[in-house]
Amino acid sequence: MRQSRVRLDRAEARTMGVFFGLGSLCFVAGPLNAYTRSVGARADALTFFVGSILFTLGGVTQCLLALPARDARPQGLAGWRTAWIQSVGTLLFNVMTLAAVSVTVTNRHYDTVVWGPNLIGSACFLISGAICYLASPRRGLWPHTGHHGWWEAGVNLLGCGLFGISAVTGYVTGHPGSLISAPISDWTTSLGAACFLGCALTAVGLGATHKVPRLRHLTVRAAGRAERELEQLRAARPRRPTRASNAYSIGRDGSRDHSFQEPS
Repeated sequence: MRQSRVRLDRAEARTMGVFFGLGSLCFVAGPLNAYTRSVGARADALTFFVGSILFTLGGVTQCLLALPARDARPQGLAGWRTAWIQSVGTLLFNVMTLAAVSVTVTNRHYDTVVWGPNLIGSACFLISGAICYLASPRRGLWPHTGHHGWWEAGVNLLGCGLFGISAVTGYVTGHPGSLISAPISDWTTSLGAACFLGCALTAVGLGATHKVPRLRHLTVRAAGRAERELEQLRAARPRRPTRASNAYSIGRDGSRDHSFQEPS
């Protein structure tokens, strides 16, 4: 029964990782000028929308993983809050990216129907990332590096912060179609999504994630198994024979002792 539960947890964690990973790829590619020129503005906007839907599916899966331990304080509760607050952010991204398919930055309603949900959604991501980081093993404000996957919560928080910068710099000011800084908004979106992609690939590879506290033991177990396999490979590796030196020593009677001596 326990083994089947672990397999199910791993499958759900990998599913979550696939959703977040594919969604992250959409947000990595979407802001790049080369991608926009190759597919066109409308297809680029649809890329963001598809990515936001994948984020929402990943958020729902994360909520299902965090739900059983929501009453376990403090880490289980923190994992549950992280999951549902982030999921609210993904829903706002759905609204934002869907509106952006037909509403361009030159539209006078752009800040209301696109930028507003983007800002609030990014704030939800930032809050969820902060909760996740504060619930992770730390030494003061710095992550405790003595466990496997120690970097995950910090990288996730960095991605949330970059999304926040992207939202702020994506505000339309003065003349229609003029953002505070389009290059900063685009690059921080891509870099933030790259951070989420790294965390997602970890979940896919290990079948576990530190974003859900009750699954942290699976990452530790996976790391321990990998270390044991490495030790077994080292032990099974044939050792090269050591050459013996044909050294001799002269005894008190002047005879030579032709014994083989191991080199020091």
